[in-house]
Amino acid sequence: MEQTGTLPERKDIPAEDKWKIEDLYENDEKWEREFEQLEKLTEEFKRFRGKAGENGRTLLETLTAQDEVAKLQERVYVYASQKNHEDMGNSVYQQLFLRAQTLTSRILDSCSFVEPEILNIPDERLAAYLKEEPGLGLYRRYLFEKRRMKAHILTEEMEGVLAKASPMGNAPGNIFQMFNNADLDFGMITGEDGQPVQLTHGRYIQFLESRDRRVRREAFETLYRKYKEFQNTLAAVFEANVSQELFFSRMRKYGSSLEAALDGGNIPVSVYDGLICEVHRNLYRMHEYIALRKKMLGLNELHMYDVYVPLARQKEEHYTFAEAKKIVKEGLAPLGEEYLAILQEGFDNGWIDVRENQGKRSGAYSWGAYGTHPFVLMNYNGSLNHVFTLAHEMGHAIHSYYSDRAQPYPYAGYRIFVAEVASTCNEALLIHDLLRKAEDKEEKKYLINYFLDQFRGTLYRQTMFAEFEQKVHRMGQEGKSLTAETLCKIYYDLNREYFGEDMVIDEQIALEWARIPHFYTPFYVYQYATGFSAAIAISSKILKGEPGIVEKYKKFLSQGSFQDPIDLLKICGVDMTSPEPVKEALAVFGEYLEELRQL
Repeated sequence: MEQTGTLPERKDIPAEDKWKIEDLYENDEKWEREFEQLEKLTEEFKRFRGKAGENGRTLLETLTAQDEVAKLQERVYVYASQKNHEDMGNSVYQQLFLRAQTLTSRILDSCSFVEPEILNIPDERLAAYLKEEPGLGLYRRYLFEKRRMKAHILTEEMEGVLAKASPMGNAPGNIFQMFNNADLDFGMITGEDGQPVQLTHGRYIQFLESRDRRVRREAFETLYRKYKEFQNTLAAVFEANVSQELFFSRMRKYGSSLEAALDGGNIPVSVYDGLICEVHRNLYRMHEYIALRKKMLGLNELHMYDVYVPLARQKEEHYTFAEAKKIVKEGLAPLGEEYLAILQEGFDNGWIDVRENQGKRSGAYSWGAYGTHPFVLMNYNGSLNHVFTLAHEMGHAIHSYYSDRAQPYPYAGYRIFVAEVASTCNEALLIHDLLRKAEDKEEKKYLINYFLDQFRGTLYRQTMFAEFEQKVHRMGQEGKSLTAETLCKIYYDLNREYFGEDMVIDEQIALEWARIPHFYTPFYVYQYATGFSAAIAISSKILKGEPGIVEKYKKFLSQGSFQDPIDLLKICGVDMTSPEPVKEALAVFGEYLEELRQL
């Protein structure tokens, strides 16, 4: 394994492996100056209160000033968050982040009058404003979106109350993040070489990929032993998160937390339900894969810690980051020279924070602020999985790049529903390229196994997560208590259903809910599964050479939120209100499963 011993401190990470956060702010002093400027703009914005709907000119000035505040808030918040994520044990940046959060709450309060005042403008008067004031054309979609959601926007006074309550809404997620990343210490396990090695979030999956079953089991049992120590505390935090989501959805007069979460992107609840239903129809394929995995590993019993170990050996099990970049670039060649040039720009110009260090936030993501390049956080460990993570996160980053370049600020940010399409499309193109280049049977087996595991981890596992969320949030809505025992039983039973009879469902897996950060952004994870399905459809069109598909795809990437997510995907000929994309993706899973059987 590449990583042994304890993690390096942040200061010991080479500059070339760190993102250029100075592209946002050269130093903390410049951040402080803009923070003060943002405080001033926030106070000044209150002058529009009670006047936003007086005439077209005032409405335009209000919306323009609101965007000015929002753009600066985004920069201030992203910098504080990214610096905090570099080392979450650093008290300086903990404070910066808390200040940014607090100011964000004040901004929400200061701007809370805008939506109610817009909704108080009669339709005929708003139409006249749009006709009389050409500048309002920019906000036409924004204005009509707000009116679409009119039933869920409250009075000015109540919007102000909800804005003031937002820090309490953020509290469960903040508590979990600090506990999970800064306070939790899993200690050491014995590595493959018999030497002590630190168990961390970033290394956990790497240990589960080990060919030494003792290492896999020890990592699995050690990690969940620690979560079990805190299961009641974590259940209380989890229940608080369910409660805050329910509170805000009820205040906004939604029928459920799920309905509230989907309404922002105008996504029908039937899409969520349809995903779970279609995956349930195809659980037999998942069970067949588990049976094949058990057979290929030659095990009498397949345990949860045997799910990640490759079924075939790679010729090269470790990739330097330079090799990873080369592999990704070659795999994305079907997207054309323009796309590859943007990819290279990201590689060469400090978009990526590469290495794990002490206190660094676990996982990987892409984020940024309008007007600057995206930033990608990784904890790169040299595995093939992390080569795909690089392709995945750069898909997000380039999506943001296209969108920011093409759209004005109000529409540059794309909805979460389409957020996973570009990232997963990159992965699908990459696996196709690697399979095409595979030199022998063993390598091909390894790659097919990897792709099947992507299906298992994204389409099946994230749908299982989505079903878990649906069940526990419904219980919260019914006033039922979410104890550690209750959460563990629901989660354990879902694992048994999804993995089937050939898997030993170890008791420790019942605690997996306690370590999933995305559960603190309720009803987010289903979009990995829908996005994966859409991406498989789009990548298939690209690889088949469908006329005009690359240009259509780049148009999709450039649209931001200027159209509803369902309509955006239709640009590429994919309709997510239909079961077909999920059904077709699961059929592809079946095809690769059969190919692995034959090999």
